Amino acid sequence: MHTSLAPHHTLSSDDPWTVAVIGSGPRGISVLERMALRLAQSPPSVPVAIHLIDAIEVGCGRIWRTDQPVHLLMNTVADEISMFSGPPEPGEGSRPGAGPSLAQWWQQHATGFQGPNSYAPRALYGRYLHFVLESIEASLPEQVTLVRRQQRVIRLRGDGAGGYQLELGDGSGMAAHRVVLTTGHAQPRLTGQSLDFRRFASRRPHLRYVSAGPAAEMRLDKLPGGSPVGVIGLGLTFYDVMAALTVGRGGQFKETADGELRYEASGDEPRLFAGSRSGMLMPGRGVNHKPLDEVYAPAVFTEQRVELLKAGPRLDFVRDVFPWLRAEMDLVSTLAHNRLSACSAQREHFVHAVALAARRACPDIAVLANRHGLIPMAAPDLDALALPFGRRAFAGPDHFHRALREVVEADLREADLGNVASPRKAALDVLRDVRWLICKLVDFAALTPSSHEQDFLGWYAQRSAFLVSGPPRIRLRQALALIDSGVLTVLGPDTRFAVDETRDCFVGHSGSVEGSSVLLESVIDARVPPTDVRLDDSPMMADLYARGVVQPYRNVWDPSHGPEEGFETGGVAVTHTPYHPLPATGEADRGICVLGIPTEHTRWFMTVGGRRPGFWSQFDQDADDVAMSVLVGARVPDPVSAHAGQ
Repeated sequence: MHTSLAPHHTLSSDDPWTVAVIGSGPRGISVLERMALRLAQSPPSVPVAIHLIDAIEVGCGRIWRTDQPVHLLMNTVADEISMFSGPPEPGEGSRPGAGPSLAQWWQQHATGFQGPNSYAPRALYGRYLHFVLESIEASLPEQVTLVRRQQRVIRLRGDGAGGYQLELGDGSGMAAHRVVLTTGHAQPRLTGQSLDFRRFASRRPHLRYVSAGPAAEMRLDKLPGGSPVGVIGLGLTFYDVMAALTVGRGGQFKETADGELRYEASGDEPRLFAGSRSGMLMPGRGVNHKPLDEVYAPAVFTEQRVELLKAGPRLDFVRDVFPWLRAEMDLVSTLAHNRLSACSAQREHFVHAVALAARRACPDIAVLANRHGLIPMAAPDLDALALPFGRRAFAGPDHFHRALREVVEADLREADLGNVASPRKAALDVLRDVRWLICKLVDFAALTPSSHEQDFLGWYAQRSAFLVSGPPRIRLRQALALIDSGVLTVLGPDTRFAVDETRDCFVGHSGSVEGSSVLLESVIDARVPPTDVRLDDSPMMADLYARGVVQPYRNVWDPSHGPEEGFETGGVAVTHTPYHPLPATGEADRGICVLGIPTEHTRWFMTVGGRRPGFWSQFDQDADDVAMSVLVGARVPDPVSAHAGQ
């Protein structure tokens, strides 16, 4: 069995059918799991070698690396994620197609389990991914070999004979018949203000700039205790940075007798000055009160409605799509508001009437609620939730912090009610439940170019991510405790960070808060780096882009419909499943599949890090389609059921 091939080795009939999977995070593991299931169900007619390649940690990848501290948490509850494409089988061990969810594995194989709705450390999810990989490897047929390579791929090139040459970071190389790119989050090349900040700090030994990326990779240990540090962004990475520079520095959060959270400083913490355009801490997700096996069935924004919308001309998201989505949110908000005051039969009749009305036109939920004796409760306005301070002006930092506390505490009360009882959180959960339907309407330029760029990516995708993908509720309570302790200052809305050549430092201030200006020794960019193949700094992707093998997806009008209008999304241009890259020549490279985050904006919500246990999802379908594609040369018959094994 060949496990290593010379850099210029040309594949021959004596070599096994070789597949290289580059990137071993959840997407790479999902493809490997479906490959293993297909190979187990229908053993190949030739030897197969699968090379799993990752520059950071083979088995879990960069984001879920197992050496990161335990205070860095997931933002999905443990019971809602699995990497097996089917549930465990009673009395059987784990294998591809049948294995435990993260919560089930955590309870049985690790410490610290706090219940199915708890949030696991990211490092623990990395250990779970390793468990999945070991289960996969143990199930492989005798003629199939898995080779793990902890290497960076420097170059990927066609060999002129239908195969590919991979040059690795240690100078070695290998050949493959098929290649899967599941490379995950990129480290983009710095541009604009980020580059200016890096250059400014590099010329001044007393200043530091930490660029955007996973908190586990940030050199936060270089920030002196007591020094003023600016933090750009108030989203998920902000909470990671906050935890790393407090709990990670020896501080402790303690519950008081009245249930409040108090922070006991270690004295080694920097002073944090954080801000964003909104000035709002990313809201927490509502407590999950839905049964694990519950599947939300939309009454307004249905699959049938989506198909009707798709059948027409290209869509304007705000005009054609969002009203239906908004009506679905209004329906769920109204149901939550009347949960205790109306009987189940009354609520069922109301939902039935809404569904009937939605077959003809977008229904007015308030009118129908009144007809059925229910009290209408409109879903919250997304802009009002994401931008709660609007154009308010504040007399000083204390004035703003009082307003921020009011908003955050109100959000926590709603989150504590949960995603069934709280009208707000129940309505926002709709946006999670119907993501797969939204994808059907926005993937592969189903929207007009201007609506795709401005309405969807520039508005809805940002609002949805901020309001729906929130952190554990404890993070907001911790932030309030840090504000009380003086360790954290949220500067306010319209926060700006800049360099001050005269005073030889960074500065931060909010345009809405009087007296908020502060001099800073360090700045951390806590925003999520954008997906943009044009800026991908990895040698392999930079080379593929330079040679035109991959290019950004471009949403354009059909020129026959008038003047060409369009924009480049930044995501890799790919075909429909199994997602072959579309090079500048326009002819797909059918020996390569690109899946997950590199294709974000070509397709939507590629950041998902796993599947929901017990349900066949697009995450599974993507992995299975890619698995079938790359195994074609191994002459693996297509199993009777794509969901088998399962």
